[in-house]
Amino acid sequence: MTSRKWVRLFLMTLLWGGVTTLIVSFFVKNDAYMEALQPFNAFGLLGVVLTFLGFGFIFSIISQMGFFAYLTVHQFGLGVFKQSWTLIQIGLIVFALFDLVYFRYRNAAEDASIWPFFLAPVLLLLFSLIVARKKAKETNEKAFIPALFFMVVVTSVEWVPALRVADQDWTTLMIFPLLLCNTYQVLLLHRINPPASTQAQQPSSKGSATKNKKKKKSKR
Repeated sequence: MTSRKWVRLFLMTLLWGGVTTLIVSFFVKNDAYMEALQPFNAFGLLGVVLTFLGFGFIFSIISQMGFFAYLTVHQFGLGVFKQSWTLIQIGLIVFALFDLVYFRYRNAAEDASIWPFFLAPVLLLLFSLIVARKKAKETNEKAFIPALFFMVVVTSVEWVPALRVADQDWTTLMIFPLLLCNTYQVLLLHRINPPASTQAQQPSSKGSATKNKKKKKSKR
């Protein structure tokens, strides 16, 4: 990946994170906006907007750190565990989903029901399956498990700061930009950094086209 492509990926992901957080904040943190609107305070409103935009940039950077860490771990896993790496990823996916239920429920009230804690992991899994399926269609079937692993496991790890706060508003505020940024990165990677096999096919196709032209000219 060239530096120009990396800068483009960084800036666009940063923008997606900031805008998404800002939009979500209108719904989950509307009380902060109401304080600036009643009575109307332009500087106060600008401060609220910039604050949530800044949080979005931070969430985006966390997402990008997780993405590049995932690329490193994935290559390491392929090199060390070979074919077993796929099974290990599946096991880590199951463990991450279990953690999202158990550790959140463990800190809940004693009389709390466990069933509401299944909602976030199930929705995360469904969304991750859709993204992984799209990734596999655009590349190859072998990309399904790595993409699913990234969307479930890495997103869960990135989500930990908000989960530790145990505040529903901040939990919701953080998960949406994380999901959008992670989806954007994993689906854009093969477009800005195509596999070596694809790059190798391009010169060969151009060479074959040139040879065909020469043959046609020689026949004439």
